[in-house]
Amino acid sequence: MTAVKRTTAAGAGSSSVANTSVSGLMRNIADTGRDPSRGGYTRSVFSTAENDLRTWFLEQAQRRGLDTETDRNGILWAWWDTPSGDRKDAVVTGSHLDSVPGGGAFDGPLGVSSALIAVDILRERGLSPAKPVALAVFPEEEGSRFGVACLGSRLLTGAIDPDKARNLRDPDGTTFADAATAAGLDPRYMGHDPETLNRMGAFIELHVEQGRGLIDLNEPLAVGSSILGHGRWRLTVRGQGNHAGTTLMEDRHDPMVAAAGIIRAVRDCALRYVGARATVGRIVPVPGGTNVIASAVDLWLDVRHADDAVTAAVVENIHVAAVAAAAAEGCTMLLAEESLSPTVHFDPGLRSRLGELLPSAPILDTGAGHDAGVLAGVVPTAMLFVRNPTGVSHSPEEHVEDGDAELGAKALAEVVEGLVGMP
Repeated sequence: MTAVKRTTAAGAGSSSVANTSVSGLMRNIADTGRDPSRGGYTRSVFSTAENDLRTWFLEQAQRRGLDTETDRNGILWAWWDTPSGDRKDAVVTGSHLDSVPGGGAFDGPLGVSSALIAVDILRERGLSPAKPVALAVFPEEEGSRFGVACLGSRLLTGAIDPDKARNLRDPDGTTFADAATAAGLDPRYMGHDPETLNRMGAFIELHVEQGRGLIDLNEPLAVGSSILGHGRWRLTVRGQGNHAGTTLMEDRHDPMVAAAGIIRAVRDCALRYVGARATVGRIVPVPGGTNVIASAVDLWLDVRHADDAVTAAVVENIHVAAVAAAAAEGCTMLLAEESLSPTVHFDPGLRSRLGELLPSAPILDTGAGHDAGVLAGVVPTAMLFVRNPTGVSHSPEEHVEDGDAELGAKALAEVVEGLVGMP
C-alpha cells in the first residue's frame, strides 16, 4: 500500500525564501489566495492557492533540514528526527492552510508558521530533541469545499468512512477523490491510518483565537480547555418552480419564502438555550434564476453548544419549526446530518503540563472546531490560542499583532522543549 510520498525541494521564487519570524512567514504568503470580490482569502482545499501554500510549507520545512512527506490522506509531515531516527512517541504540532471563503489571514497559517519558527528557536538554542518532533498540515479543516470539517484528520483517525469521503462533491460537482487525484494523491488508499497515529505521542495546535476571550482577559496567549460540540446539517426545502412574472402570489409554493421563515426560526430556537449558537451561513436556490421561482432551496445549518444534549435539542426544535415553515408555504422539508462532533475536553494531563510550562497563560475554551478536537479521541492533544485584537474571525477583519505572533511561537517552543526533553 502506498502510504507516503517523499518530497524534494523545488524553487518557487520569493515564496521559497526562509524567514526567521512568524510575521515574516505570514508576509511571505500574504498575496496567496487573496479574494478580490469577498475580501480576505479564499484558499479551498486542493485549489491553486492551497496547493501553492502546501508547496511553500514543504520548501520551508526542507530549508530547515526537516524530512518531508505527504501521507495517503493528504496530510503533510515534516520530521525533526532524533539521532536514532526512531519515529515513535513524537510531539507533533501544526494546523491547516485552507480557509473559508473570504476568510482571515491567520486562521490556520498562524499555527503552521509558528511551528516552523518554534523549530528555529529550539535550533538557535543548540538543542536537539530526545524524542522526534513533527510538523503537520491537515487538508480541508474548514470543510468549505466538500462540506465536512477536519476531513484530513477524520480520515486519519477513522472518524469518517473513506468511501463517503471520496464521494463528497463540491458545488461544481467535483468529487473529493477527483480533487485529490488532481493534487497528486491516490484516493484508493485514503482512510484510517493506525501506523501514523502510533507515531504520535502528543499533538499541540497553536491557533488564532476566534473570539474575545483573550481581549476580555487582557492576555496575549491562552491554553485551550475544550471545544464546544458542534455539527452541520443540510435542510432541503422543495416547492414548485415557476415563472416569476406569470404566477400570482396566492398560487405560489415558494421554497425561498419558507427558507426565510426557517432562518428566523434558527435564531429563535438558539436563543431559548443559554450558550447555544446556531447559524445558516449558506443558501443555494435551484435553479437560481432572477426571474424564476425556485423549485428547491438548500440551507446549511451549523449548531454548537458545550452540552451535546442541548445541541441535539436545538437541532430538533429547528427541525420542527422548519417543517412547519415549509408546510405553511405548501412546501416540504428534509433535514440531513452532514457531520457531528461532540464536545471535546483536551487531555487533562497534557493540559496540566502546558500550564506548568506556561504558568501565566489562562485556560480558555472555544466554540470553533479544530483538527486537535478530532485527534483528541485517539491522541493526547492540547491547544494554544493567540490573541486576536478584533475578536473577529472567518472574516478579513481577523488579526494578530506581530508581537503576539512571536510570543506565541516562543510559547510553542517552550511547550515542545518541555514535552520532548532536550539533551
